[in-house]
Amino acid sequence: MLYQSTRESKKKLTAAKAIVQGLSDDGGLFVPETFPQIFSQINDLVPKPYKERAAYVMSLYLDDFSFEEINQYTAEAYNETGFDDATIAPLHKLDDNTHFLELWHGPTCAFKDMALQMLPRLLTASLRKTEEKREVCVLVATSGDTGKAALEGFCDVPGTRIMVFYPSEGVSQIQQLQMTTQSGKNVNVVAVEGNFDDAQSGVKAIFSDEALRCALSDAGFFLSSANSINWGRLVPQIAYYISAYCDLLGSGHIKLGDKINFCVPTGNFGNILAAYYAEKMGLPIGKLICASNCNDVLTQFIDSGVYDRNRQFFTTISPSMDILVSSNLERLLFEASGKDAKIVSDYMSKLGSNGKYEVTESLKSEIARIFASGMCSEKDTMDTIAKALNNYNYLMDTHTAVAYKVLEDYRESTGDTTPTVVVSTASPFKFCDSVLDALKQPHGDGIELLQQLAEVSGASVPAPLSELKGRASRFSDCVAVDKMKGEVVRFLKG
Repeated sequence: MLYQSTRESKKKLTAAKAIVQGLSDDGGLFVPETFPQIFSQINDLVPKPYKERAAYVMSLYLDDFSFEEINQYTAEAYNETGFDDATIAPLHKLDDNTHFLELWHGPTCAFKDMALQMLPRLLTASLRKTEEKREVCVLVATSGDTGKAALEGFCDVPGTRIMVFYPSEGVSQIQQLQMTTQSGKNVNVVAVEGNFDDAQSGVKAIFSDEALRCALSDAGFFLSSANSINWGRLVPQIAYYISAYCDLLGSGHIKLGDKINFCVPTGNFGNILAAYYAEKMGLPIGKLICASNCNDVLTQFIDSGVYDRNRQFFTTISPSMDILVSSNLERLLFEASGKDAKIVSDYMSKLGSNGKYEVTESLKSEIARIFASGMCSEKDTMDTIAKALNNYNYLMDTHTAVAYKVLEDYRESTGDTTPTVVVSTASPFKFCDSVLDALKQPHGDGIELLQQLAEVSGASVPAPLSELKGRASRFSDCVAVDKMKGEVVRFLKG
């Protein structure tokens, strides 16, 4: 299978080359030429463990990798050494119509582990396949979870370096501690003055700097990405939607062919885009419900067809969704427009120059065919956390609470009783202060909050977080956006 840019239809790359490059030279994102079909294989996947389901799904897209290679990588990535649940991505039943897909049982307690335990393996193999001799520097902009998951995945991987930029006041205490205490000789972490969009725009500017790319190449380096703009990061995420359907089928909650809904808390649109790709592969999906916090630029776009980042930015208790420029939406525009690279380029040009674009009525209708949306306020997020614990003895984080509240509102407004999977993206222990506030528990600061939340909720602190106690921070730099390029150069010279 070959891959093309969302902004250029003629240039085609193999999967390995697309993964190595990360972002197209024209600024577009790599997308597959076609979508392999999965429906006829679903029954065969039901009895298989997660790693085998994932290997099968990814092998359909990565045909320049042998099946034996992909089997090896999934066996290494998804096992009980790195994950505290043998099923890897378990479904928690709330009621007959509602399940939570828990994607936070990995080494950094967030859904990004599902992809970022695979990406380093795919990238290093792709470097070999493309005979790349230069050392790769992986650049990451993070709103909290991607950074730590990428650091963990690439830590001391030969032939790689990784540099993570995060908004100085846009992550939780635990998320910041996870990143700044990261071990490894090939890692660097720098805070950025501003919000996630500032950090993301700074990283994109570095990628598009031709003079810098040439200078780094001469020095033996090239840049790649671990954000979901990289196809190697996105393709593993498709697997867990198909796996969730298999689990519902295997448990008897649905029959083969029954449609289910997914409700996904999302900011950069990568997570819900993977569900859209699963639907294009033939997975029986009724609606994909896009859940936003008060930074609801995606909700407003799905409702109106107008994407407008010219609005107030809010720092919220669900920081991984505090995003106004959702990079992966470009991939949806490409597919929903019938792979029209010209119209996508026009929209992205308008977004860059005016911060706004409006899609055609036909494109808006195609998006509405599969997507619904909703927004959850800060108060409703906190109320939902408390209600879920009190009514169901289920503790959820601030992002999962956004999705659950949006699902409740969607069901009330539509009457849709389709079985729905809420995608649970992070352990509640990564956001102890906010969850304790929601439970109306007075608290202090720091690592001690982990044990306090455990005592209040009856839930256990995940081992990767309890191990943070006593660790000293290694990284404390904070720079302006226009200084990010200099930080990259210094890191690679060091």
